[in-house]
Amino acid sequence: MADQQAPSGPDLTQGVALSEFPGPMLLGHVGDEDVLLVRSGADIFAIDAHCSHYHGPLAEGLVEGVTVHCPWHHACFDARTGEATAPPALNALGVWKVEREGDRIIVREKREQPKPRVKGPVDAPGRIVIVGGGAAGFAAAEMLRRQDYRGSIVMLSGEAEPPVDRPNLSKDFLAGSAPEDWLPLKPNSFYTDAAIDLKLRTEVKSIDTGRRNVALAGGGALQYDRLLLATGAEPVRLPIPGADQPHVHVLRTVDDCRAIIASASGARRAVVIGASFIGLEVAASLRAREIEVHVVGLEQRPMERVLGPDMGDFVRALHEEHGVVFHLGDTVTAIDGKRARPKSGPVLDADLVVVGVGVKPRLALAEGAGLAIDRGVKVDAYLETSIPGIYAAGDIARWPDRHSGENIRVEHWVVAERQGQTAARNMLGHREVFDAVPFFWSQHYDVPINYVGHAEQWDEIAVDGSIAGRDCVLRYKRGGRVLAVASIYRDLESLKVEVAMERAAA
Repeated sequence: MADQQAPSGPDLTQGVALSEFPGPMLLGHVGDEDVLLVRSGADIFAIDAHCSHYHGPLAEGLVEGVTVHCPWHHACFDARTGEATAPPALNALGVWKVEREGDRIIVREKREQPKPRVKGPVDAPGRIVIVGGGAAGFAAAEMLRRQDYRGSIVMLSGEAEPPVDRPNLSKDFLAGSAPEDWLPLKPNSFYTDAAIDLKLRTEVKSIDTGRRNVALAGGGALQYDRLLLATGAEPVRLPIPGADQPHVHVLRTVDDCRAIIASASGARRAVVIGASFIGLEVAASLRAREIEVHVVGLEQRPMERVLGPDMGDFVRALHEEHGVVFHLGDTVTAIDGKRARPKSGPVLDADLVVVGVGVKPRLALAEGAGLAIDRGVKVDAYLETSIPGIYAAGDIARWPDRHSGENIRVEHWVVAERQGQTAARNMLGHREVFDAVPFFWSQHYDVPINYVGHAEQWDEIAVDGSIAGRDCVLRYKRGGRVLAVASIYRDLESLKVEVAMERAAA
């Protein structure tokens, strides 16, 4: 049996002197539980020391006012209440009672969980309908209840499962290093307890904006006072012969992931079509299952369009170190049984094929309802569409980004969650501008890549540190202005960039 890791830092039940706590944070313990002391001005708070998302070490993060930022995936917490104030974390941290004896800070026991700080509805609609069971839809429903909204919430999802942690599907769960019970964003009991009417396997046929109702594909209609469209995106499917065979997969849902895992059982070789983030995360996960992996992609370098040539070369070399074979500048034209036929390269045996060539936003409902469309659903700074009372969030929304000064649409999990929360507050009458800076992370074996901002085009990439040494920050600039920053193992710097961008855009 492995030895239990010793608790960190000083024993806070014995107290620490103020002189031993000069900075904004101090990691200590109470018994075998790690506890983080947080200084905000003259106040000192104590909270659980690990992020409620993926257990990131908050002591290595950033404190700004009363907000604690997680270094791994940029979740935020209120040090006063433990509330998760910005995704990807959704669950509050435990809060501990801080005592002072002379110049010593002592922590002995947890406090009762304080209530979240809410404004309460300014305008409380009778019924809110949410179309979509992904990140944005779930985050909106959860935030509505957190904001003390007591009206009806109906959540319509075309998926078979309640909302899950979708990034895990291409990472740890697919790799076999995370159990399936890690996937749900909340247990099934949450929806009953929170009075959220979650309807699974439910497709919406159309929206009648005049009568304010949504027609269901199975018959019937639902009235709404506010409507949130969070229909997300769907994988692009290749129109090639053989793409409909049972061993050829896309990855979006839990069922998709289960099917890939079933096909991987006993498979010797897999072909991944597409050298995108999703394709390469799948490649890494299949290599963890000791399957030979070949990646076929149109790109000359993996992920060059987003990360640039130097980072693209690094990502390719990293995967090659782990045995992945690349066939770049090529595409698969047919899948003949268990043989994938590239356009120019040799035929590849494939017990398993995963297609990861991108996604497209689900816009049919919005288009049919007459909403303004601009390569996505056009929304204003408050995430409201061209028709009052209808909001959009997540992969479908194109919003005015304050930092870049452009209307952008991004397909990032954290952005979708944060937009869902902002939309929820605005559906309750708050006029809250969505000004979060886009953030995503990608995991390749033991190497995480964090990306802050949004740069569709740049004219300079400034590199600080060593990409090959896995210790770097890349700044993507246009006209001398930094639009985005990518980093490897520079977590604190990545956080500081995000905070600075948000301050500049305010």
